[in-house]
Amino acid sequence: MFLLLLLLLQVLLLQLVLMQLLLLLLLPLMLLVLLFLLLLLLRCCCYCCYCCYC
Repeated sequence: MFLLLLLLLQVLLLQLVLMQLLLLLLLPLMLLVLLFLLLLLLRCCCYCCYCCYC
């Protein structure tokens, strides 16, 4: 019974670590995508409104 609990705890800890690693990997990617979208939006604004001279 105690061993089972220990195993479960280890699995949960492993999942947490994996999730953190995944988040660390995904965060820069998401930031890059966000930056790209922002640039796209700015460019679109430039083309449509002629508000800034690109």
